[in-house]
Amino acid sequence: QLQLVESGGGLVQPGGSLTLSCRFSGFRWDQSAIGWFRQAPGKERVAISCVSSDSKFTQYSFSLKERFAISSDNAERTCYLQMTGLEEEDTAIYYCARADLSDLRGLRDRVTKWGQGTPVTVSE
Repeated sequence: QLQLVESGGGLVQPGGSLTLSCRFSGFRWDQSAIGWFRQAPGKERVAISCVSSDSKFTQYSFSLKERFAISSDNAERTCYLQMTGLEEEDTAIYYCARADLSDLRGLRDRVTKWGQGTPVTVSE
């Protein structure tokens, strides 16, 4: 059974940092990619980062690449999204997903399983 479980969201002040975790199971990691998406209130869910199974290929939304970092621990079957310099505009529900191709441009169409999401609120 494919499963992805996010954790690590919460309330943080502007300028702060958070690291989100996505623990995954039930599928062959070497035939997969993991993507992170976010959905702000009233907006569409958008892809923000992805990593290939060998961790050699990572992509970021252009506006976030200086502040966010994706990584994976294959032994722990966990993908991480480190977020620094958080801004109020980063407030959203963050989702991880299993995809069959690591390509940010068409990632949403390649998703085969979503996690339940974890909320991030950036506020004073």
